[in-house]
Amino acid sequence: MRKTTFPAVLSTFFVSYCFWILLTWSWATEELIAGAVVSLAVALFSARFFIHNKAFWFFNPAKFFIFLLYWVIIFPVELIKANWDMAKRCYGGCRKVNPGIVRVPVEIKGDYGQAQLANSITLTPGTMTLDICEDQGRDYYYVHWIDVAETDRDKAGDIIKGTMEKWLRRIWE
Repeated sequence: MRKTTFPAVLSTFFVSYCFWILLTWSWATEELIAGAVVSLAVALFSARFFIHNKAFWFFNPAKFFIFLLYWVIIFPVELIKANWDMAKRCYGGCRKVNPGIVRVPVEIKGDYGQAQLANSITLTPGTMTLDICEDQGRDYYYVHWIDVAETDRDKAGDIIKGTMEKWLRRIWE
């Protein structure tokens, strides 16, 4: 089992406390104290599971800005494009459907970045990440795609991942 370090606890406490404040949106002293106690308990029990190395990477202003940019602009644009595509398919009589499972290469290293990309792909309509595997030193996703327009792995990956992988690599690497 991993050892819990002070930077990991401190980082987890800070993120948990900010999340507490966002959820309660209260500045009452009792709420802030309760939030600090709960956040400290969460940090003590869970820091070793969340923070593996570089405990303060999220506090890098450049990484944080790119993280916000991704979730406020980049991902919503990809989501809207996928929703528009699905709406055209549904209202067009669902004739342009060619479902299949595609093995897509992934360039992001690290569990958090790969999980975020897999979730981003799954959240966009028409795709679902089924599995993440490693083969000969390279990572791949198995993605169910509603319209297999390309059978070449690299080209299919470019279509499915869009710009999401490029932006997530900036955050996680």
